[in-house]
Amino acid sequence: MSGQTAAGEGGEAVTGRLAPDALCRRCAPARFGFATTAELEGLLPLASQDRAHEAVSFGSAMGRRGYNLIVIGPSGSGKHGSVRDFLKARAASAAVPSDWVYVNNFDEAFRPIALELPPGRAGELRRSMEELIEDLRVALPAAFETDDYQNRRGAIDEGFRTSQEQALEELNREAREAGIAVMRTPNGFAMAPAPGGEVMKPEVFNALGEDERKRYETRIKALQEKLAGILKAVPRQEKQRRAELRTINREFAERAVGHSIEELKGAFKGLMAVHTYLDEVHADLVENAALFLAGEEERSPFAGSAVADGRFDRYRVNVMVSREGAADGAPVVAEDHPTLGNLVGRVEHVQSQGALVTNFRLIKPGALHQGNGGYVLIDLKALLSEPLAWDALKRALRQESIRIESLGERLSLINTVSLEPDPIPLNVKVVLFADRALYYLLSQFDTDIDDLFKVVADFEDDMTWDDGGEDYYARLVAAVAKSEELRPLDPGAVARSIEEAARAISDARRLSLRITPLADLLREADFIAGEEGTGTVSGTHVDKAAKARLRRADRIREASQEAILRDIALIDTDGAAVGQINGLAVLSLGHGTFGRPSRITARVRMGTGRLVDIEREVELGGALHSKGVLILSGFLQARYALEVPMSLAASLVFEQSYGGVDGDSASSAELYALLSALAEAPIDQSFAVTGSVNQLGHVQAIGGVNHKIEGFFDICSERGLTGRQGVLIPASNVQHLMLREDVVEACAKGSFAVHSVATIDEGIEILTGLKAGARGADGLFADGTINRRIEDRLVGFAEARRKFGIAGRRPDGEAAGDVGVLS
Repeated sequence: MSGQTAAGEGGEAVTGRLAPDALCRRCAPARFGFATTAELEGLLPLASQDRAHEAVSFGSAMGRRGYNLIVIGPSGSGKHGSVRDFLKARAASAAVPSDWVYVNNFDEAFRPIALELPPGRAGELRRSMEELIEDLRVALPAAFETDDYQNRRGAIDEGFRTSQEQALEELNREAREAGIAVMRTPNGFAMAPAPGGEVMKPEVFNALGEDERKRYETRIKALQEKLAGILKAVPRQEKQRRAELRTINREFAERAVGHSIEELKGAFKGLMAVHTYLDEVHADLVENAALFLAGEEERSPFAGSAVADGRFDRYRVNVMVSREGAADGAPVVAEDHPTLGNLVGRVEHVQSQGALVTNFRLIKPGALHQGNGGYVLIDLKALLSEPLAWDALKRALRQESIRIESLGERLSLINTVSLEPDPIPLNVKVVLFADRALYYLLSQFDTDIDDLFKVVADFEDDMTWDDGGEDYYARLVAAVAKSEELRPLDPGAVARSIEEAARAISDARRLSLRITPLADLLREADFIAGEEGTGTVSGTHVDKAAKARLRRADRIREASQEAILRDIALIDTDGAAVGQINGLAVLSLGHGTFGRPSRITARVRMGTGRLVDIEREVELGGALHSKGVLILSGFLQARYALEVPMSLAASLVFEQSYGGVDGDSASSAELYALLSALAEAPIDQSFAVTGSVNQLGHVQAIGGVNHKIEGFFDICSERGLTGRQGVLIPASNVQHLMLREDVVEACAKGSFAVHSVATIDEGIEILTGLKAGARGADGLFADGTINRRIEDRLVGFAEARRKFGIAGRRPDGEAAGDVGVLS
């Protein structure tokens, strides 16, 4: 079973020692027909994602409600950029959506009115209203300064004054005739006897007879009543005067405003909503023409703020969305910070005299406003992390309108005057980006996502490595180099990039489609090429970049390796031992991933059939690891000593393991150690083993095979390669081999070996040098084989247990106790 075999088609291999060409698949630079990638037409990542491309194309074109998109896939796959570029290309041929503005509601100021305008007209309306106000600031005062206005106003004022003066003059005449004087004092009018026009002194008045005094008092009382009637009529006359003034003010304001408003309506012909608004502006301007006649500008609570304030804010226009000057087509808006306000808009406040105040000009748009009529792109994780944002988005999509909501008001954090702006109709395609786990979790707990995001675009993690795949990848490399403005790459650099793409996912038949790691590798190779002063990136530059990346993340691997080389962590790479084997594990920390060997030991004795997993007993073993150990028990019970009770007590442990252990990739190594202990057959410590096993004894594929092999190779290389060292891997993992060049070279020289095995029997033969053995026609394993020695040992345990059980019975017939169970 140790004879060397060549790789089969596509990297497959039969069991046995693998030939060097089975250890790493290479891409031949000579197969490419270009000198550099500058000659190639770049290819976007979405082009290779047939399934995702179809979903994005369908979802972006489907106009029915609820057909929004959610794009899922691994991070770094280029899904954000490729979908955005696709949507921009599609949006370029779409109709340009409407502009939207908010204007003052003259009846209910806290309910601003939303107006829809044709694309590019919002700015025109704002400028037109500003020009209207500027014109009226000149025209209205001028209209009220004309001789006609002044004469008519003067006549009204004169009539008011004349009416008052005549009434008072009549009162004075009557008073003189009655010998009464009417006097003005700081406190109003006063009356006193004044015969002959001279005011009578109090002592003189008191000296008069009673009848004379009563006559004066009666006259004064009558005059006072008449004066009271005159004064009472003054407010009514003043009201009439103001009404007459308002009438002529409206008349003259109408002359100044009417023509300007009509001209403005003509500029927005056919826009009935704008005409209705202008009619309301017209009426308010006529009614409040006095605003334009004030001597000083009345400052609003917003004075000194960023808002251009004054008496005329109510007539200004707040542009929410303007397509003026924008490129043709629909908008594509990426919202990187999807807070509630950034999503659906917000109403800002400013401080004035210790209070927070606002008006319609402080309404700010959100991403849904900006992307209305087009596409809005949002990262789902960021969206879910913002309070109330996810619910607000669902509400907007369900109601097909944008209602501005305040986080502070929703949570009752503030209590201040705010606005209730008109909702704006929503016609948008929302695209969410997420990794698969988050999407699956959310869809399980929130069924709204299935109703509102009916189209799922699932990006592939990798693609097939064949001739067509290599050609595609070359164009992908060219696209990345062009977008990053890198030096062109020669065929050797493209070939090394392809090999690194396969190595990144440990698969000799597939190529990773993660764009971010590829772009990082190309940037770093370009930097090295620049340091060397070359104008083209070569395969050597890519190779140096790949090794440099490993070197930067290698500190922990080196520390782990040093612990083994200093015999702090005990790992043997030569000699033989019973019940002891080198298992292989993979550690991933940040950007660093490396393989590390671990010693696994097994101990056996007579017992009651209990297999103790020490890792599980101390709660360091995960569920998958425990499952693997239980499978070992099933394998032993089904294969050996079928006619006697299983009388084994065994323990398995990862030596010097102080952290958690999970996964079943060491289950084959654990079984080899257990078989070695049962057969008392030493295992060659020059080998390390990985692979899971099933109850039938088949060795199954595991992950991280390249890192595991390289981890053991590095230890052996540091101690000195003997030619006997190697690694056993599942035969089904041969197709995943993309080993480092130094490992392949060592295998080619015969200094190291990689063996593939399909069954436990194949593996135990390599590890012990003994035949595994198969059951013959007599139902027994052949003498001297591993399996025969194991079965004989288990039968011996059963016989010893039977004899012990009889000898150990007490007089009452009960068993003396089960002493064979390890605890």
